[in-house]
Amino acid sequence: MQHEIAKAKTLLEALPYIRDFYGQTVVIKYGGHAMKDEQLKRAFALNIVLLRYIGVNPVIVHGGGPQIGKMLDQLGICCQFREGLRVTDEATMDVVEMVLVGKVNKEIVNLLNQHGGKAVGLSGKDGRIINAQKMEMVIPHKDMPPEIIDLGKVGEVTDIRTGLIRTLEKEGFIPVIAPVGVDDDGETYNINADAVAGAVAAALEAKRLILLTDVAGVLDIEGNLISSMNRHKAVEALEKGILRGGMIPKVKCCLEAVEAGVEKAHIIDGRLENSILLEMFTKGGIGTEIIF
Repeated sequence: MQHEIAKAKTLLEALPYIRDFYGQTVVIKYGGHAMKDEQLKRAFALNIVLLRYIGVNPVIVHGGGPQIGKMLDQLGICCQFREGLRVTDEATMDVVEMVLVGKVNKEIVNLLNQHGGKAVGLSGKDGRIINAQKMEMVIPHKDMPPEIIDLGKVGEVTDIRTGLIRTLEKEGFIPVIAPVGVDDDGETYNINADAVAGAVAAALEAKRLILLTDVAGVLDIEGNLISSMNRHKAVEALEKGILRGGMIPKVKCCLEAVEAGVEKAHIIDGRLENSILLEMFTKGGIGTEIIF
């Protein structure tokens, strides 16, 4: 009986958070280990379905880098990385779109539907959701002219059209978006999933942006978790070199989202079961929140 009483108490403790999120949109970037481990995949699906049933509108943006790499290896297509981005020629772009839209996206949709959700898979091409342009990368050098890197079919978001997403939300569906965009000439681009998630959150005026990662969150120089950062502290961490590697674009993405009006952005550990619920519905959360 004490165990059942404790469960009821947990539900009541979550009530203020549930009330606060009711009717609100939450954009979640799904990737990393949470997409590989079967138990974590199931927990992710249950978390998302639960959100929908209590009146929250989850929108999923997913990655798929490892799956793309595996398919490229199987097909014998070599590719290079520059500054952490995959150089994407025509042949590679065909594989990227095939894997992200045709395989990974549909697997996530099926996973959510199997656990009681009503998910719909989308590419950025559907309804021209993700408008993009070719990314121009320029690397400055102290004693040399800047280096211009041609990344091929790697793009960046120029605009998000929200009409189709809003229509699906109103009908009780869970949109699942693959990060493939298109420009005014119909050219297709591979876009970083974190960047797409941030742009979608800003365009939808989402209450939250949540990025699932394979680390605990943002760590300080001593390796301790930073539970909360305002805009000033986040910019300072970037400028002082406290952030490293893949955390740099994630924090930049979160900053852009909160500057555009998203109430809070979260970087959390997707390796932890039920991490989304723990971050949203507990007082302390589990990862790093970034606020304006």
